[in-house]
Amino acid sequence: MSRLDPNSMSRPYAPACDRNREPILDVLREVLPASGRVLEIGSGTGQHAAYFSAGFPNLIWLPSDLPENLPGIRQWIDDVGENCLDPVVVNLLSDDLQLPAADALSCSNTLHIVAWQGAVNLFAAANECLAPNAPLVLYGPYRYADRALEPSNVEFDEWLKARDSQSGIRSFEQICELASRNGFTLSQDRAMPANNRSLVFKKAP
Repeated sequence: MSRLDPNSMSRPYAPACDRNREPILDVLREVLPASGRVLEIGSGTGQHAAYFSAGFPNLIWLPSDLPENLPGIRQWIDDVGENCLDPVVVNLLSDDLQLPAADALSCSNTLHIVAWQGAVNLFAAANECLAPNAPLVLYGPYRYADRALEPSNVEFDEWLKARDSQSGIRSFEQICELASRNGFTLSQDRAMPANNRSLVFKKAP
C-alpha cells in the first residue's frame, strides 16, 4: 500500500519498497545481463526503478505501469541517471498485450494484485519480447502445494481478496506451468524476507 513519501510530501511512497529493495537487488545482480535494457513491469510508486537503475548504471532501465501511476514514477526518477527511461504504459489486462523489446524483465509485487489473466498475458507477451536465455524475474508471495501458506500470507491473501476478488496469492505450481507453456524454465526459487520469494525464469534457447 502506498502513501506520501515523508521526505517529499508529494510523491507516492511504499515502505515495503525500502525493506525489500536490497534483497531483490542481490538477486538481480546474479541474473541480469551485463548490458542491455531491463523492462520493469508494475513499477508502482517508482521507488524500485530509481534504486535499481542507480544500482545498474550499465543497464537501461525502463519502468512501466498503468497510466495513472506514471506521474508518481516520474517524480522518483527525475533525479536519477539517464539510464532510467521515462515510464511507459503497460496494462497486463490488455486484450492484446505487447511489451517493448527487452533483454530482461523484472516484475515485483504485481501478479497477486492483478487478476490471473494478467499473469497469463505477461508470460505470453514476455515470450515475444525477450530473446532466448533472457531472464524473467518475479518477486512476491506464492503458495506451494506441499506446504501450508504462512500465517502472515494467509492474512494478506484474505485482505487482497476482500479488496478485489480477482486478486490473491498465486500458486507456485500454476505459475511454473504457465511459464512452461510459454517457453520458460525455472532456474531459481529463492526464499526472501517476510515470506516472499524470488522466482527466476529463463526463456528457452
